[in-house]
Amino acid sequence: MKEKRTLVVGDIHSGVRALEQLIERAAVTTFDKLIFLGDYVDGWSTAAETISFLLKLQKTHNCIFIRGNHDELCYNWLTTRQENSIWLQHGGAATKASYEKETKQTIAAHLLFYENLKNYYLDTKNRLFLHAGFTNLKGVAHEHFDTTFYWDRTLWELVRSLNPKLSMNDDHYPSRLKHYKEIYIGHTPISKKHTKVVPTKFVNVWNLDTGAAFKGPLSMLDVNSKEIWQSDPVSTFYPYENGRN
Repeated sequence: MKEKRTLVVGDIHSGVRALEQLIERAAVTTFDKLIFLGDYVDGWSTAAETISFLLKLQKTHNCIFIRGNHDELCYNWLTTRQENSIWLQHGGAATKASYEKETKQTIAAHLLFYENLKNYYLDTKNRLFLHAGFTNLKGVAHEHFDTTFYWDRTLWELVRSLNPKLSMNDDHYPSRLKHYKEIYIGHTPISKKHTKVVPTKFVNVWNLDTGAAFKGPLSMLDVNSKEIWQSDPVSTFYPYENGRN
């Protein structure tokens, strides 16, 4: 029997063509658990197609879908149809154009997808998966505002500033990091300009956002072995588009 893997996937930003390549390169099977860190839309032209692909994938694979800030922004537009100029400038225009070609039936199915997204996922090995971060010193269960889970940038800023030699037993080690064996996030691109970007770790926090909305590839990581797979730069699948560049 093939060994089960837990595979975590970074921010897709409507790049379903890159996701298809990534799944093929990692030889993903139905034995694997797939954890997606959010931001499925806003970037390239295939936003609705990306959600439809994920819904289809969910029927045959074990998938966990985390809520990203761009997913919440898209959901708000789909339910209210109110224009958000900031959202439109940061990938929303491409998402809007994609959905304007879809049927009411497809949109209804996608609304259920957005509504069922998780703010975070904690596995049996005390590994935490969420889109952005949290601020409560006692951990995610004590966070006061759900929006923090998909908007916060202070977690990544914090771990980047730490001395890598700082021991978890040190009084200066951040309390919120001590609750979890590992933390996996996206949200803040490691780079927006480079095509060769890999998932990066500081202390016990991994960032999987390798800039798929910009110049970089889409990334997947095996949380047990730490093996990494990547697509080609997502922009190469959409040669006549600018993404969020």
